[in-house]
Amino acid sequence: MSRRNNFTTGRIYSDVLRKERRGDYLGATVQVIPHITNAIKERVLEGGEGHDVVLVEIGGTVGDIESLPFLEAIRQLAVDIGREHALFMHLTLVPYLAAAGEVKTKPTQHSVKELLSIGIQPDILILSFRSRGSCQRACKNCIVL
Repeated sequence: MSRRNNFTTGRIYSDVLRKERRGDYLGATVQVIPHITNAIKERVLEGGEGHDVVLVEIGGTVGDIESLPFLEAIRQLAVDIGREHALFMHLTLVPYLAAAGEVKTKPTQHSVKELLSIGIQPDILILSFRSRGSCQRACKNCIVL
């Protein structure tokens, strides 16, 4: 792996500002869409050169303003390459509340709803349980899309 395989929000914004100062945008107003999202897509594609599969991890919480440009970029990328060539996985914590003696699925339901609202339908949900017990059928039915 090289430095092309990892990038941050700060690096993306720095690169876009550098291009703007160089005149690459021909005096146009720099905007999150399309300039930032295009820069993210370019970095993803550069990091994947010569590989059959590219795995993109977007950290943070779905719905936080900081992650929105990244989520929009991967949504656009799936359209660009064809939805049949993209797979969205969503990792989410399903917390166990000992006082109530139950797992809480509402945060997972909410984050999936947020993804759907921005045009991303998770193909795979990975549920992370922090309790010793397993998720019962009722819990799974609460999360089913």
